[in-house]
Amino acid sequence: MAPPPVPKRADLPAPLVRDFRSLLDEALETTDSTGRKWSDAKWGCYAFYDYEGEPIYVGQTNEQLRTRVRRHLTNQRTDAVAMRILDVFEVAEMELWPLWELEDTSARNKDARSRLDAVEYSAYVQAIKRSRFHAILNEKIPPRSALVQLPPSQRFELVSAETRRERGHDDIRIARRAETLSRLTAVAHERGVVSPGLRRVIVIQAVRLAHLAAARLAHAEGRPEPSADAIDIEGLVGTLFQEHSEQPELDSEDIDLD
Repeated sequence: MAPPPVPKRADLPAPLVRDFRSLLDEALETTDSTGRKWSDAKWGCYAFYDYEGEPIYVGQTNEQLRTRVRRHLTNQRTDAVAMRILDVFEVAEMELWPLWELEDTSARNKDARSRLDAVEYSAYVQAIKRSRFHAILNEKIPPRSALVQLPPSQRFELVSAETRRERGHDDIRIARRAETLSRLTAVAHERGVVSPGLRRVIVIQAVRLAHLAAARLAHAEGRPEPSADAIDIEGLVGTLFQEHSEQPELDSEDIDLD
């Protein structure tokens, strides 16, 4: 009896994973009004959003947006994924900010790097302002920079309607988020010495889990969803606008969150 044919590598992932990667490929091939692919920019920033449109992570790159995003969402070869900070299954949307004016600039150019840092920090602050918790899952807070106007961006949906129905259910997300938190705390336990930023992310992820679980309880009891303001994030982790080691310390009062 002849052995079964070897399947194509592209057919091996589960259907929901294939759907996700198909939509990611489609997003990475999308062009702007001038015909440039948004993800082809060498320099730029990006953000990921969860199933509720909540910003969860902001990053930068000078090696090409598509390369960096793929590392996060498919190859799992970035610190954020390896350290269990970013759960790829929580990512439902992404946003890209290409910096086309830096396209032919050397990665060693200090002015270009300063520009990239400023855009990343501004995108990070915007994400904090738009987050219901005023917190996202970055282990490292971007270097504090003067806030700048963000360049044109494009936001992409990365999950199909079927995936959203299945993975978007609160009970599934609670279980997944609890598993992610467990893995994250296991990393801290196993490594022993980890960054304060990783311990800060543990707190933020625990807050996200607690609020989602409380919202599910309220729904089951026919009560209004609890306010995110019931949790004092700054009281738990301190300022999220600069690392604690940076001086002088910057409080949230110095940045308008409204």
